[in-house]
Amino acid sequence: MHHTSADSSIVAGTRISNFSTGQKIIRIRCNNFFSILNKAILAASIAVAAVVILFVYLQFIELDYLGINLPFVGDLVQTTTDGRRGLSDDAFLVGQVGIVKASDTELTLPDLFQKVEKSVVQITDSNEIDVFESRLGSGFVYDDNGHIITNHHVVSGGGNRLDVTFPDGIVYRASLIGSDPSADIAVLYVEEVSKEKLLPLSLADSSKVKVGERVAAIGNPFGLSGSLSTGIVSGVGRQIPAQEEEGFTIPDIIQTDAPINPGNSGGPLLNMRGEVIGINSAIYSTTGQFAGVGFAIPSNTIAQVVPSLITTGSYQHPWLGIAGRDMTPGIADRLGLDEPRGFLVMDVVAGSPAEKAGIQRGDEDAIIDGIPIRLGGDVIIAIDNNTVRKIDDILAYVEMEKSVGDDLKLTILRDGQTIEVIATLAARPGQQESP
Repeated sequence: MHHTSADSSIVAGTRISNFSTGQKIIRIRCNNFFSILNKAILAASIAVAAVVILFVYLQFIELDYLGINLPFVGDLVQTTTDGRRGLSDDAFLVGQVGIVKASDTELTLPDLFQKVEKSVVQITDSNEIDVFESRLGSGFVYDDNGHIITNHHVVSGGGNRLDVTFPDGIVYRASLIGSDPSADIAVLYVEEVSKEKLLPLSLADSSKVKVGERVAAIGNPFGLSGSLSTGIVSGVGRQIPAQEEEGFTIPDIIQTDAPINPGNSGGPLLNMRGEVIGINSAIYSTTGQFAGVGFAIPSNTIAQVVPSLITTGSYQHPWLGIAGRDMTPGIADRLGLDEPRGFLVMDVVAGSPAEKAGIQRGDEDAIIDGIPIRLGGDVIIAIDNNTVRKIDDILAYVEMEKSVGDDLKLTILRDGQTIEVIATLAARPGQQESP
């Protein structure tokens, strides 16, 4: 996770421009909530509901993210909001996971919803000073020890109160005990919830997800709790930029055409057996509205990152420290290669594992097919005997198969010769410009 090709321009944050298409990747959180409403007012009349819907629509057109306000509910069951401080050691123990077992066969949509609905919650990140800075999203139960998973961007708005609303309508004060912007995953802890209400969903092996599989997304789009939408897996192995970390990306993303809208962020993307295959995170759009392309962080990333977030509050991502360009026919011709495969290293971060392993950076500026390229660096053609055709192969393998401190064997082309070097992966430095 990681670096980006040198010809790419990735800016950290919630909106990422793609300069060739004009489209944008948008984190699908809900900002800018309405003023305080309560359930009685919401249920009072159809006219009030119509006004609310119109206001939401106008906010969505004016701002890039839809904003709605949930009622501020008094007399809640409360825990601390000071993160890990003040919590007992029990809060940092992983409980029993996967209590809601996967079905042996594919379920109908009504049966699927009934199976998992009690495990999906609503997340409110409230700013009690400025309600228009509040956010709304979704989440789901991870274990029976009170841990709830959502997206990092749902709870990173600087609000001073986190609430988790269960399907029965009871709202609990929550504590943010771990968050990883590099994977867009956060863990909340709710202390006073009975174990009978904590029904953790099972995580699927996302490496087995196939294009064309039917999937369902459950969450709270526009604050409409307990909503289900369906579609298929329309792509796998995608990358999206990591929030707040320029140059790094999240690999192995699942793409879906299941409708995902503001408020769905943090909710589960499920297969038809009731297993979580991902956590809904972003959409690809020109307008800020869903356009048929949504992205979910894969369940294997959840399984890898979340236990560390619970026990330590953070997760260390393995890091190599290179930047460069995927091989193209033009570059391959200039280098005299038989085929355009591999990753051309154009820069190496000082003091990085790559530099310590002797990986060479480029030293000759050139223009190839109208693109500035720095030649003379190593070409990585394999890692741990796995063929590298593009940077995605390196990013996904390092992130999913390796840990900090592991050795990585790199097969490289240098001056017409094939050689092997060993790099010992380090923890990714914060806000590093190159991965």
